[in-house]
Amino acid sequence: MLTCLQRDSLSFPPLERALRTPNGLLAVGGDLSAERLIQAYRHGCFPWYQAGQPILWWTPDPRTVLFPHELHASRSLRKILRQGVFQVTFDHDFAAVIQACAGPRDHADGTWITPEMQTAYRELHRRGVAHSVEVWQGDTLVGGLYGLAIGQLFFGESMFSHADNASKVGFATLVKRLEQWGFVLIDCQMPTQHLQSLGARSIPRSEFSDYLQRHLDRPSTADWIA
Repeated sequence: MLTCLQRDSLSFPPLERALRTPNGLLAVGGDLSAERLIQAYRHGCFPWYQAGQPILWWTPDPRTVLFPHELHASRSLRKILRQGVFQVTFDHDFAAVIQACAGPRDHADGTWITPEMQTAYRELHRRGVAHSVEVWQGDTLVGGLYGLAIGQLFFGESMFSHADNASKVGFATLVKRLEQWGFVLIDCQMPTQHLQSLGARSIPRSEFSDYLQRHLDRPSTADWIA
């Protein structure tokens, strides 16, 4: 039975109670307060819903992740990185990145990054939990991504690209920086060909939970303003 969250409690049901169909649906309701969102990611679930729906919380099994040392950069991507076609920054314009991620997509109708979601994640950014990666061509923002950093884990949320390879450059640059900072895993949530081409793979939810237990409260050497 699907759990209905209460606004006066931040607790989530055990991950094992998630539905198999649809895969990983764990709970419904609650709110998007910063405290609940942080608790959700620490618990192993995340919000994902369309405008007009109640808030839905998910924990798919298996879970798509990328281990930083397994990043696969193709020959063409390595060439673009060497050439410096794009400039990459961190936390320079979180609001612009999440707004661009919420923009229309060729392969989808509407967006799950509603104005309510944008407000919630901007608050997480203000608190130093959510971070953005910006990819520039000159003064133009052409790609980027955002997510949460907790302990030695990075929880990726969404990315966008307005120029060929821009999002790949941003992601690859982030992965290498996270590896230098001591991060051990990047949560990619759901599988996509784009992420799999960069080295992402699926692991059992139980294994993902083990990483949460071991690494959420371990420090990293992250310095996001760069």
